[in-house]
Amino acid sequence: MAKLNINGKVREVQAEPDMPLLWVIREQVGLTGTKYGCGVAQCGACTVHLDGAPMRSCQAPIGSLAGVKIATIESLGGAHPLQAAWVKLDVPQCGYCQSGQIMSAAALLAKTPKPTDEDIDLAMRGNICRCGTYQRVRAAIKDAAGAAV
Repeated sequence: MAKLNINGKVREVQAEPDMPLLWVIREQVGLTGTKYGCGVAQCGACTVHLDGAPMRSCQAPIGSLAGVKIATIESLGGAHPLQAAWVKLDVPQCGYCQSGQIMSAAALLAKTPKPTDEDIDLAMRGNICRCGTYQRVRAAIKDAAGAAV
């Protein structure tokens, strides 16, 4: 039994300490916005925030997360300026990687409200998009940076 603070709610989950957070979020908590991509923390599809920092949930064992505030894509509530920019600029193609992209971008804007191209490239380098939407992702981040975050 572990207690995890997910999206501001403490949840008790039945899992071994070495179980990846991704599986707890999706299978036990039922929040399916966080996606499984590669399973080795290389693609970024499973990005969540741990105490505000982007982290790959496929490689974060729940036994190391006591007292950590975990935020998933669902924590943004659909009204975040990044989500509005994603829709406005028609960023997704297949959409599979987009929750991870948005979570990485949200961490960037929380830390750097007016990012440069270099800031964006650095923050987003761990997120792979097989459809190649990188230019639209950058444009959406810049658009959202113009809004109150």
